[in-house]
Amino acid sequence: MRTLAELKEQRAYECRLTPDRALETIDDAEEFLLGRGLLTRTADSALPSLFEACHEEPYARESPGFGQWPATKFPWFGRLGVRGHLILAIHRGKSLLVTDAVAALLDPICRAELARMETADEGWARLLCHLADVGPSELEDLQTELALTPKELKSIRSPLERCGAIVARSIVYEAPHRHTSLLVRWDQAWPEPSGVSERRQALGDLLCAGVRAAVLAPERELPRWFSWRWYWDDGLVDELVAAGRLVRVDGHVATGD
Repeated sequence: MRTLAELKEQRAYECRLTPDRALETIDDAEEFLLGRGLLTRTADSALPSLFEACHEEPYARESPGFGQWPATKFPWFGRLGVRGHLILAIHRGKSLLVTDAVAALLDPICRAELARMETADEGWARLLCHLADVGPSELEDLQTELALTPKELKSIRSPLERCGAIVARSIVYEAPHRHTSLLVRWDQAWPEPSGVSERRQALGDLLCAGVRAAVLAPERELPRWFSWRWYWDDGLVDELVAAGRLVRVDGHVATGD
């Protein structure tokens, strides 16, 4: 079994945590994503972070929030989305870039959430049914067609995005210059079911993918990675360890391979 020190060294290399491993180009960033499977935007957990791997001075060191993003490489997260990689809000409302392989693991949970939320709230059902009828739609069109203010639409869409029932894709128009989003149901963004139907199994598969991406993660952190706390139970990690898919190392977990 690998020691904690060995795993920390591997994590530093694989997650590009040292300046000598800094991402230099957008192609490097895409290779990093494809190698890890999923990336957060900023460093907020053990999951690998795109901006942390850039090792670039912040845009505005004295300013909080966006000012702490990399000075020149901050558009890379969105540009990887433009290249076809899904950007989801399932990291408890924060953005997560995922590859197709990880999207396939997410599929059973996102489909279950889509079905659940269609019956759980009239406002959610109205938006989801409208997207099913007319297809992916821009925010301004939805505001007009559903007679909603921007604030009302945001209050409806945010829980749906957080649970993976819908995906928001950024759009930039040049003439005149403006930013908006295209809202897409999960079953429109990922039309073919992955084949796995049991949500608990899917969550276990997703946790293993997250641990693999991180190389090493504090075990106490795992329940906070994804939005679906209602699918979580404390025995899930025990089962993954018993199956040899995860190993425990001094309060941390790593993959069993």
